[in-house]
Amino acid sequence: MEEIRLQKFLASYGIASRRKCEEFILEGKVIVNGQIVTKLGTKVNPEIDEVLLNGKKISLVDHEHIYILLNKPIGYVTTSKDQFNRDCVLDLVKNINKRIVPVGRLDMYTSGALILTDDGDFIYKVTHPKHEITKTYTVTVNGIISEKEIQSLSNGVLIDNNYKTKPAKVRIRKIDSEKNISRIEITIHEGKNRQVRKMCETIGKKVIALHRNKIGNIEVKDLKLGNWRYLKPFEVKDLLKIL
Repeated sequence: MEEIRLQKFLASYGIASRRKCEEFILEGKVIVNGQIVTKLGTKVNPEIDEVLLNGKKISLVDHEHIYILLNKPIGYVTTSKDQFNRDCVLDLVKNINKRIVPVGRLDMYTSGALILTDDGDFIYKVTHPKHEITKTYTVTVNGIISEKEIQSLSNGVLIDNNYKTKPAKVRIRKIDSEKNISRIEITIHEGKNRQVRKMCETIGKKVIALHRNKIGNIEVKDLKLGNWRYLKPFEVKDLLKIL
């Protein structure tokens, strides 16, 4: 096996994201062949070199990553543990013998597509803003939305202290005049906190319901809320190809 960067080796094992693994190295927590390594970019051969993190040996032997797609229901927080004892998404994923974590976040009151994995390098790539993986949402808002408002969302609006969101794909799916609500579809490739809700608030529309349908080309339409499945190998590859 060829040499790879130390932080990539650690992330590939699922220790943490590549950025976090870089912090471990800089903090002197990583030992390679008996020597503390604090230089980023140091390369190791996984088949030959002995790597320890906090005194524990790290090995890629027989390690296969898992990738899970969950259709998250409302009421679950996207964390491994919650200090307020709220229901967590990991409570929905049973009988997994590896430490998995969510890839990105969905707020407690948003449902839909969420990926969980033990692959730290994958998490880094998929969540890094520069890779611009699209996320598609179905949004129900109060009031009747206009074409002018749709255009504003498409062009970008100001949120969070005058940050202008990047261009988005936005279309009307349904307008219910009797109930005075509109349903729209928004596709973005940013990941600002509560971004879709804030975008809608900017044009004077309060979000009533928010569901993430897709991450990249991966959909949850065939998964019931609360259910999950393993991602197929080609789905993982397709996501990485986008990068």
